[in-house]
Amino acid sequence: MRVFVAGGSGVLGRRLVPQLVARGHEVTATTTSPAKLDLLARLGAEGVVMDGLDAASVGEAVAAAQPEAIVHQMTAISTTHAGKPDIKHPDRWFAITNRLRTEGTDHLLAAAEATGVPHVVAQGYASWNGIREGGWVKSEEDPLDLLEGTAAYVGLKALSRVEDVVLQTGGAVLRYGAFYGPGAIDDQVELLRKRQYPLVGRGTGRSSWVHLDDAASATVLAVEQKAGGVFNIVDDEPAPAREWLPYLAECAGAKRPLRVPVWLARLLAGDQAVVMMTEGRGFSNAKAKRELGWKLQYPSWRQGFKDELA
Repeated sequence: MRVFVAGGSGVLGRRLVPQLVARGHEVTATTTSPAKLDLLARLGAEGVVMDGLDAASVGEAVAAAQPEAIVHQMTAISTTHAGKPDIKHPDRWFAITNRLRTEGTDHLLAAAEATGVPHVVAQGYASWNGIREGGWVKSEEDPLDLLEGTAAYVGLKALSRVEDVVLQTGGAVLRYGAFYGPGAIDDQVELLRKRQYPLVGRGTGRSSWVHLDDAASATVLAVEQKAGGVFNIVDDEPAPAREWLPYLAECAGAKRPLRVPVWLARLLAGDQAVVMMTEGRGFSNAKAKRELGWKLQYPSWRQGFKDELA
């Protein structure tokens, strides 16, 4: 089918486009930079420069492509767009991304309606942000934690809104775990090697991870099956920070992370970092496996981190 990938030159888009092409789909992929059009061509896509925050730009790009499905992967998290990572102020760090998840989503859905595109798949998030009550592993039926009253609320609320508006169209939202894979965790590895990525408190908070190639394969399935609803796209092993962070450091050839108390972490890194490392809830992938027939190349971050940093 004809598939329109908004954000095709991003960290996930670069893994998704070749998988779609390999399955015989005709792909139009967008970028904000003319310099990346050659990259998209090498991946097998028709590259288009598009501003996801400009309704006319989005409308024109979608109308020209005449797709049968739209995949929303637009973010601006790279240092080129967002600057140096600022986990203490995620509202600032993710400011453009939050707009892409609100205004950008609206522009894509309006373009889909105007051109008769029947199916939309959008990017969601499910790593540590499950509701902080009950068990440590959450399903799609469990509420997400929006961290109201913190700097993280704006971004988590934007993600919640993506789910609301996309599901109203009968589309699918894929709640990806924390990405790792080519280009995805370079900044984290650098901090670990500088011993600037400490463990907070007892490190009991769970996180879910997913390799970029596994996230891409799940997305292909959602497109091909015209899936509707929410799916947690995570690996088989949600794990506490006290396990995955030292292991990531070991795989990166770094010293074991320092440990800091909760009060100091809150002062230096903010509420989101404290919640993630001390109270975070991970996620189950049972629904995606059952309903999409998804099979993971990397069922655990343990093998994935090792292979990635070998």
